[in-house]
Amino acid sequence: VLLVESGGGSVQAGGSLSLSCAGAGRSFSEYVVGWFRQAPGKEREFVAGSTWSLYGTRYADSIMGRFAISRDDAKNIVYLRMNNLTSEDSAVYYCAAGLTYEKFLQGICDYWGQGTQVTVSS
Repeated sequence: VLLVESGGGSVQAGGSLSLSCAGAGRSFSEYVVGWFRQAPGKEREFVAGSTWSLYGTRYADSIMGRFAISRDDAKNIVYLRMNNLTSEDSAVYYCAAGLTYEKFLQGICDYWGQGTQVTVSS
């Protein structure tokens, strides 16, 4: 699956951004899909994930209540709506897809996008 992110950019603290990730090659419906991010000098971290299994949707504690993940499997697109952004949210955001949720949450994913930069200024 080829993943291509879009929608990153710069925003002031308190603002909102939406990211999109389009997949090509295989249907999203059989995958866990979601988002990770990596800030300078830090390790890549899980942000949000979505699956149609009983595990459903999960979020990192740091973004709970501010970010929302959604998916459109008919279009093979996964979205991340980010509200009330802070400077701590500045990072490169990566779209990812995997077959196993347990591994996905650990960052062990089968496919990765190239990343899109999100910069939040205070």
